[in-house]
Amino acid sequence: MNKHSIFQKIIKKEIQANILYQDKIVTAFDDIYPKAPVHILIIPNNIIKTANDINIKNKSIIAHMFFIAVQIAKEKKISQDGYKIIVNCNKHGGQKIDHLHMHLLGGAKLKALY
Repeated sequence: MNKHSIFQKIIKKEIQANILYQDKIVTAFDDIYPKAPVHILIIPNNIIKTANDINIKNKSIIAHMFFIAVQIAKEKKISQDGYKIIVNCNKHGGQKIDHLHMHLLGGAKLKALY
């Protein structure tokens, strides 16, 4: 039996999500548990489990994810005041779904993590 993650179901439009952007490489959608006024997830359409799984063959996907995040930040009018782009890796890094994803957060003054 093929069990799809929630992200795979969003990519395939098997479940409802507010998709803001989708192309052959990535999908971007509103986080259902936002931590900021703007909280968008950008995910690769092909599964890369964690940041540790970035390799020579898929490294260009990460650049595309960043490019799309910046474009969305501009569209959401958070680029001038600032925003965060966060990628969690594995359990201790806060990753909850085994599908690499980037958080774009903004729309308010955000606390530094250091």
